[in-house]
Amino acid sequence: MKLKTLLRASACISSLALVQPAHAAAADEGETDGQSTILVIGQKDAPVTVVPRGLSVSLGQENFAAVNAINVEDLMKYVPNFFVRKRFAGDDNAVVALRGTNTVQSARTIVMVDGFVVSNFLGNRYDYPPKWNVVGPAEVRQFDVVYGPYSARYGGNSMGGVISVTTQEPKETGAYATVQGMVMPFREYGFDQTFSGYSVEGGFTLKPANSRLSARGSFRHFHNTGQSMTYNLLSPTTGSGTAVTGAYVDPRLATPVFGAASPVAVTQDQLRLRLGYDAGGGWQIDALGMVWWTQQDLLEPRSWLTNAASGAPVYQGKVSFGGKAWNASGLTMSATRRREYLAGLKLAGPLAGWDLSLNLSRFWMPKWDARTSKDYLTGAAGGAGTQSLSRSPGWYTGDVVLERQLGAHKLALGAQANLYETSTDTFTTGAWRAAATPAFSAATYGKTSLWGVWAENAVELAPDWVLTAGLRHDRWRAYSGGIAKLYAGARKDDRYPERSDTSLSPKLSVQGQLTRDLAVQLSLGTAKRFPTVGELFQGRFDDITQAIDPQSFDPNLKAERSQDANLILRYGSGPVRLTASLFYQNIKDAIFSFQGLNQFGTVVSSYKNVDQVRQYGAELILEAQDLLPGLDLDANVAWISAKTVRNAAAPAAEGVQFPRIPAWRSNGNLRYRIADPLKLSLGWRAASRPNSELFGLQRGRAYGFQSEYVTVDTRLSWDVTPAAQLSLGIDNLFNYQAYVAHPLPQRTFVADLKVKW
Repeated sequence: MKLKTLLRASACISSLALVQPAHAAAADEGETDGQSTILVIGQKDAPVTVVPRGLSVSLGQENFAAVNAINVEDLMKYVPNFFVRKRFAGDDNAVVALRGTNTVQSARTIVMVDGFVVSNFLGNRYDYPPKWNVVGPAEVRQFDVVYGPYSARYGGNSMGGVISVTTQEPKETGAYATVQGMVMPFREYGFDQTFSGYSVEGGFTLKPANSRLSARGSFRHFHNTGQSMTYNLLSPTTGSGTAVTGAYVDPRLATPVFGAASPVAVTQDQLRLRLGYDAGGGWQIDALGMVWWTQQDLLEPRSWLTNAASGAPVYQGKVSFGGKAWNASGLTMSATRRREYLAGLKLAGPLAGWDLSLNLSRFWMPKWDARTSKDYLTGAAGGAGTQSLSRSPGWYTGDVVLERQLGAHKLALGAQANLYETSTDTFTTGAWRAAATPAFSAATYGKTSLWGVWAENAVELAPDWVLTAGLRHDRWRAYSGGIAKLYAGARKDDRYPERSDTSLSPKLSVQGQLTRDLAVQLSLGTAKRFPTVGELFQGRFDDITQAIDPQSFDPNLKAERSQDANLILRYGSGPVRLTASLFYQNIKDAIFSFQGLNQFGTVVSSYKNVDQVRQYGAELILEAQDLLPGLDLDANVAWISAKTVRNAAAPAAEGVQFPRIPAWRSNGNLRYRIADPLKLSLGWRAASRPNSELFGLQRGRAYGFQSEYVTVDTRLSWDVTPAAQLSLGIDNLFNYQAYVAHPLPQRTFVADLKVKW
């Protein structure tokens, strides 16, 4: 199925839905919060948990029931103009990309669970995703997604948007359990293998009658083996080597493929406990605790090379293939162990005529031990390697909010603070698996902190018309950053300069009803996203000067600054609702990772500012209930232009679509209630081919590139009894092969059984 065909089909479905007869009462065009019409796409059974200014989407149980949710982030995969970089089931590096925020700009989205921040702002890259696994799929009550920085309540990291995950409340005593299995046949190059996994999730709720206390405890055990993330290519050399066969010549790639990193074997265990106490007088106290263990092993790297004379496998070294000399290298083995904790406390109630809420949380990783072999042969022999030990990286966050209604004004005041800190030591080891005889090699460390205050005033101008003005001030600091390396048997440290900065971000939004069926919202805002620890303190030691290489970091790296606008029109009549969204974002000093040569000819990468990146686009979203009896549809299509406008450091990038941002996206979900116990759903996700790098020269649908994708998912659920449900599903039904540099999952079969008491 071609992408253009799917996009045309979704547009046709939307058009047909709009001409269906209005055989139901007029749709409820929005709940009110006491004075304003709420413009939210999706469920209406529960209030949205984030301020819905700009495009806002809320998902509930009806949406979740139509998804093959292997991991919690799967639950939102059909929302508009949205993509999660999930490479395999259980992937730690599932970064959100929405609108013009791409899959390596993790610091542009704020993610919260029950109001507690789980965004990993220690870096801004593919390996700093939100900590999704603080909650399992069965625990989620609601997903809320807000696009853009249009509320003063959220800091500059909301430049891309805000995602709020809300877990189930302990409203009554009960228990539940879910068992799930997944199977993925995978074929590419030398792979013809079936990978599989499973999960077991369960928990209980306690809500004794006439008691002020409530509790909800849960666990999840997850295991899966995912496909290899990296293919290894031969590199050209001179001379001659061992004659081999078995390499794959792919015309899409520069050199032949000879092997692959090991398939990823991942095991995750999570325990969660949520406690609630009704203190009386409208006061509520909630506490959340979570522990998460991860074990990830890559112990079976693959080489498809064989000695042409003896037939013995060849894993590394100089080889001859196709009449040329090559080096076969890069195959290693690795093992990672990590333990993570989240502790949070929430307090809410009335205070002197105001409604107060207070959130405090701490996320930390007391154990993060990654061990890697030097190469394949030393790995197989248990020989030398490296060990990376993180020293309890994590973050503290806190925020307080006061709200009050005064006539036509709804006032809100707040303050926020956070501290992000990291420290990692690297050692060389004599035996990589046991980390025997470790010897210090290098270290990196650093901290950032932010303090912010904000105020908003929502004024009722007329019935169904509200103007909201907000202002936010932040003060940011980066400090205690440095690098250490071993020279002449002694550790040598070099420090980065301390940095500080401030921002003032105004916001303005107006919304209301133009007619009974037509609502409008215009939102304006600015945001300033300060650099993360990783962007500032990620340089390298230069062995010649024995100091931080000045070409490997930018001591004057500027914060990203955006100017944003979003116009929304929503028309609702009968069972159909259509929303059109136009958006604009102008980003100055966008932070991007560049590669180049330093003064000694060494290839280095560092974060630099791109002078100006501008994006604008449109989203069309259809919601339709009972198009035919029992048939519901959510469909959306988005177009975006995101281009580098000015880049003095690399003018060749000007006028080019920014990397990893497709011009077109379409997501959707079709749900059909066949009969009372049977439900069938079909979902799709599609996007056009983006650029793979800043200059638009690398484009393709192969390993190493960012490719287009067209995936269709199906799910059939049977309510065996009121307390038991059996579901069967297929993700990527047509087995479309797509890439985010790494290969994405191929056709996957999913089965799950849910039981509740």
